[in-house]
Amino acid sequence: MLARLSLLLGAALLAWLPAWQPEARAQLSIEITGAGAQRIPIAIVPFAGEAALGPGLSAIVRADLERSGLFRGLEVPPLIPHPTEASSVNYAEWRSRLADALVLGSVATRPDGRFEVRFRLFDTVKQVALGGIAYTLSKEQVRATAHRIADFVYEKLTGERGVFSTRIAYVVKRGNRYELQIADADGAGAETALASFEPIISPAWSPDGRRLAYVSFENKKPVVYVHSLTDGKRHVAANFKGSNSAPAWSPDGARLAVSLSREGGSQIFLINPDGAGLRRITSSSAIDTEPRYSPDGRSIYFTSDRGGSPQIYRMGASGGEPQRVTFEGGYNVSPRISPDGRTLAYITRNGGRFQVALLDLANRQVQILTDSDRDESPSFAPNGRMILHATVLGGRGVLSAVSADGRVKQRLSATAGDVREPAWGPFIE
Repeated sequence: MLARLSLLLGAALLAWLPAWQPEARAQLSIEITGAGAQRIPIAIVPFAGEAALGPGLSAIVRADLERSGLFRGLEVPPLIPHPTEASSVNYAEWRSRLADALVLGSVATRPDGRFEVRFRLFDTVKQVALGGIAYTLSKEQVRATAHRIADFVYEKLTGERGVFSTRIAYVVKRGNRYELQIADADGAGAETALASFEPIISPAWSPDGRRLAYVSFENKKPVVYVHSLTDGKRHVAANFKGSNSAPAWSPDGARLAVSLSREGGSQIFLINPDGAGLRRITSSSAIDTEPRYSPDGRSIYFTSDRGGSPQIYRMGASGGEPQRVTFEGGYNVSPRISPDGRTLAYITRNGGRFQVALLDLANRQVQILTDSDRDESPSFAPNGRMILHATVLGGRGVLSAVSADGRVKQRLSATAGDVREPAWGPFIE
């Protein structure tokens, strides 16, 4: 029993076994390793007056859109004077530059010392303006504003919501120190929420993006904490006898599903974020762990070896008879349901390699999305377009992202430290 529990609950910790060397703090850097076949060519002209803000606002917008794999930024020659969102657009000229879309903008200094950014998006094929927005910001808000502009452009041109303004959580190990970090979706602006000399695993965002649940071993055993990102305070949510692990939020943020071994083997329980209202919902002689709510809150997916090997099951959120979901292969773990509830991402053992797979719950088709061999901890972007996950390259932990169709691939790595345990945060309203 203990050996099987170690296999299912401790897989994330096994990835930390290589020798560690202390290194300095660094941001995650992104490398695009694969892009979509049909990318929209877009010209993003440097915003007039943007030099007053410091970092290139328009360059961040372009990087965001290119990183999605759905856009191809075109090189724009120096234009003097710089056109602005109010300029008359020569559509024929931009079509001759092969641009299907065009972004023009300007930055002006306000009397209060802040800045006003205006931009407008144009469809050069249909020769129409698709809209624009004006933002007031300080120099410290350049990246956040650029992400919001990229989200606007992305949604107007694809019809789905952009995720450039969202955040990710992950764990970095530097020497013998673990850090739970939170960064922008592009890896910039990383901040440490918790540092410990004991492992930190399984970060999970609350639906409103204001709290993180995670497991810390700082008391020499796994304990579930809930951490407020607004004031930095935290409290214990589950610290029972044995193992307390794998927290997952209900869609309304009112409950956590957790895996506890307080009554013997690992089983699924529900508990309030403040630690009250504990209730057991699975009862078997097997190991039941890694619960995840469905987007509608009616079901819970989880990993269990009740059939002899680790597989993924689904049951009612209040309990009931579990139904097996995965049937291909002898090892399928870490279920993550897509935001629309139609597909399930998970880790499968495929010819001795541990890879991210995607199951279409309607037609039962399975697609292997990655070509690496030590993947773990998949996490959907809130629009369902990308799946963030951890893997190992060159003996070092990095984060990778792959699109739900497998075409777009990215790699996020830190020059300092090994990166694991990713969790993509929700949309921030």
